[in-house]
Amino acid sequence: MKVTEHLDQAPEPLISYEIIPPKRGGSAEQILRVVEELMPYDPPFIDVTSHSAEVNYEKQDDGTWKRRVKRKRPGTIGLCAAIEARFDIDTVPHLLCRGFTREETEDALIELSYLGIDNVLAIRGDDTGYEKPAQGDRSRNEHAVDLVRQIDDMNRGEYLEDLIDAESTDFCIGVGGYPETHFEAPNLTWDIMRTKQKVEAGADYIVTQMFFDNEYFFDFVEQCRDVGIEVPIIPGIKILKRKRHLRSLPKYFHTEIPEELAAEVDAADPDDVEDIGVEWAIRQTRELMDAGVPCLHFYIMSSAKTVKKVVEPLHEMA
Repeated sequence: MKVTEHLDQAPEPLISYEIIPPKRGGSAEQILRVVEELMPYDPPFIDVTSHSAEVNYEKQDDGTWKRRVKRKRPGTIGLCAAIEARFDIDTVPHLLCRGFTREETEDALIELSYLGIDNVLAIRGDDTGYEKPAQGDRSRNEHAVDLVRQIDDMNRGEYLEDLIDAESTDFCIGVGGYPETHFEAPNLTWDIMRTKQKVEAGADYIVTQMFFDNEYFFDFVEQCRDVGIEVPIIPGIKILKRKRHLRSLPKYFHTEIPEELAAEVDAADPDDVEDIGVEWAIRQTRELMDAGVPCLHFYIMSSAKTVKKVVEPLHEMA
C-alpha cells in the first residue's frame, strides 16, 4: 500500500519509523532485528535512509593527503526489499539529489518499481563534500522539487529517453518539511512556499524534520494550510537520549531544544538523561495525537530500545 492509503484507512494516528542502513561492509541482520523488535507495534511503513558518497582526506606516509570518495552506507534498495520480503511491511526508500545523476535516479526508480516498492521520499540530501559531475548527456537534480518532478514524470510514463513500451510508474511521493525553517531559507514563509512548490510538482505528503516544541509544528501546519497545501503533514519525532544531544542536534539538524528540557538534561546524571528524553517524547506525542495528526514518525536509526519505551504506552492507549 501507499503511505497515503495507510493514512486514509487508519482510524487513529499511525506510528512509523525511520532506520539507517548498516555501514559499508556491515550486515543487514542488525537492522532487520530492529524491525523485528518493532513488529508488535504494527508499523504501517518504515523509511530507510539513503546516503551519497562522501569525500575524505587520508594522510599518506610521505606526508601528503589523498582524496578518497566513498559511499559509507550503501544498500537502501536492498534493505527495503529484504524488509518487505521478510516482514510484509511497506518501505519508503529515500532518494537524494546530491551525489546521484538523474540517470542513476531513473535506474533506481525502475528497480524499485520492479520490486513492487511504490513509496519514495524525495530529498536534496546533505552536503558531503562530493557532487558527481554531470558528464556528457548526464544531468543532476539540483533541488528536491526537481527530483519530485522527475518521479512525477515517470508516474506519467515520461522517461529521460524515449523507451519503447515504457510503462508508467505509480510512486507515492513524500517530501520533507521544516517547522523551524530550513537552515538555508531566509524565513519560514519563504520556506513554506518552497514546500508548496514540491506539492504542486507532485508530492503526496510531507514528513517534517525533528522538533521538540509542538508549537513549531502546529504553526507550520497552519501556515501550510493557509497557502493551500492540503496534503497530509506527518510530524517527525526524535528522542533525546544523551547530554551531547543538547549541542549535536541543534548543530546538525538545526532544531531548538526547549529551555525546560535542556535545563533538566543539563542538570541530570548522564544515566538519567534517556528517561528524561523518553518522558518528554511521551508528553509531546500524546499532545500531537490529541491534535489529530495522521501519523507519528520516529527517527530511530539503528536501535529500537528507546523508542519502544515511548511507543509502548501509546500503543496501549490506541
